[in-house]
Amino acid sequence: MTIVRLGQGDTALAPETVGAKAANLDRLIRMGVPVPPAFVLPIAHCVAVLAGAPGAEAAMRDDLAAGIAWLEEATGRRFGDRRRPLLVSVRSGAARSMPGMLETVLDVGATTTATRGLVRATGNPRFAFDCRRRLLESYGETVLGLDRASFAARRDELMRAEGVASERDLDGDALERLVRAYEDVLGRADMTVPDDPAAQLAAAALAVFRSWTSARAVAYRGLEGLDALRGVAVTVQAMVFGNRSLRSGAGVAFSRDPSTGAAEPVIEMLIAAQGEDVVSGRRTPHGEAAFAAALPEAAARLGTLLGQLERAFGDVQDIEFTVEDGALWILQTRAAKRTPMAALRFAVDLAEGGVIDTAEALRRLADIDEAALIRTRLAEPGEPAARGIAAAGGVAVGRAAFDADSAVALAATGDPVILLRPDTSPSDVAGFAAAAGIVTAIGGRTAHAALVARQMAKPCVVGCAALVVSPGSGRATLGGAVLREGDWLAVDGDEGAVHLGTPRTVVERPPELDRIAAWRAGAGSLAVAGGIAPGSVARRA
Repeated sequence: MTIVRLGQGDTALAPETVGAKAANLDRLIRMGVPVPPAFVLPIAHCVAVLAGAPGAEAAMRDDLAAGIAWLEEATGRRFGDRRRPLLVSVRSGAARSMPGMLETVLDVGATTTATRGLVRATGNPRFAFDCRRRLLESYGETVLGLDRASFAARRDELMRAEGVASERDLDGDALERLVRAYEDVLGRADMTVPDDPAAQLAAAALAVFRSWTSARAVAYRGLEGLDALRGVAVTVQAMVFGNRSLRSGAGVAFSRDPSTGAAEPVIEMLIAAQGEDVVSGRRTPHGEAAFAAALPEAAARLGTLLGQLERAFGDVQDIEFTVEDGALWILQTRAAKRTPMAALRFAVDLAEGGVIDTAEALRRLADIDEAALIRTRLAEPGEPAARGIAAAGGVAVGRAAFDADSAVALAATGDPVILLRPDTSPSDVAGFAAAAGIVTAIGGRTAHAALVARQMAKPCVVGCAALVVSPGSGRATLGGAVLREGDWLAVDGDEGAVHLGTPRTVVERPPELDRIAAWRAGAGSLAVAGGIAPGSVARRA
């Protein structure tokens, strides 16, 4: 086995070998798009390690060492160095997208020595200790299996002592003390993050491989018909730092609206943050206007790239990006998960714009149930109990559930269910599948909850600040009203609104269906050209 260096070969890489993420990054590098240097442990490594093949882990470590040597040469930095340290991200990538289901570890290599090296190299202690505390959180949770709440308790304690509302307001001295507090948490649990960068890297790669067999990943593959996939690749990439300064940030962008299908980009980002802050849904991000005001050159460059990549890949793109001191870097691009309505509008718009032909448009819609394209709306919506961010279109009426297990149990009674959560994580996938609609108190349109809701065609409202869920109590408050498990409510994913009770709904047929019918008639045969097949499963890969 061996590594694959992205952008170095003469031929395109196959997703079945290196994962879809790495294959797309390789293509971006060839197009001249700014992508941090990266190498890949192919899927064959995962298959061998999980099968317990003799020498598989030793071969993995040898290949990681070779890859790091190449990254050091490409970046001019050294892994774990005390003056110019190299830090890397360790990311998963299956042959088909499995958003949020597999593990990622960022800031790998932020040893005690390297953290001091970051202080020397940048003159910014706050940035250096922020990277170290992020590694301890990520490694502790992902590799060691420590509950994130153990770190959160010490972080909240320090914030109270410092009189601040967020870790973003902690200065370098406070973050250094937070790092020591995190190290104490690990020590009390008889755990440690190795101070050897190579050991950190190997453990992180193994954690990504082993996440392939996690309950949530297995459940997701079953729901999405991906059981034939063999394993996951690991992409090791030089870190670029959205948390480096106020001219830095991280975000997610769609070339068109994945909820409604509107031909306008959707961009969400956070200043002085790393990508996990955005996609985790634990913070509500800023929109395109705030990005353009804070980092106008990077925002303009991203806007241009969105159109270029949509045309190059022939589909609407979902892009993860980082801005480091004003410089834009692309970390991922993939076909955007979308609602059935958005899929219909994308297919029509891209065909009429000459990006794809009508036969391809019909093929893309072949697995979408026509019933999923009939728009449900509230007949007389009135004033909602609360508002949030419209993240996945449609209307759902159902009984309130406050965790995944309760959603599954309520759905088994035959009634529709609305899952309400403070935020969501990949472990909520069973609750997503059981629910008719989803509401979260925080997060944006690019958070994990919103992405999976669109893929599963579930109406979704995120960033609903008026929602307060009391974990384990079977109750919540929504705009001042008390909700108990089993109470009825309605989610309007088009308007970003939540209503109490069971309001009346009406259905409408989208006009784009007439366009598709005309193309289908012109093609002469559904069997040849594809088309919307009534009764098929609503799914978009």
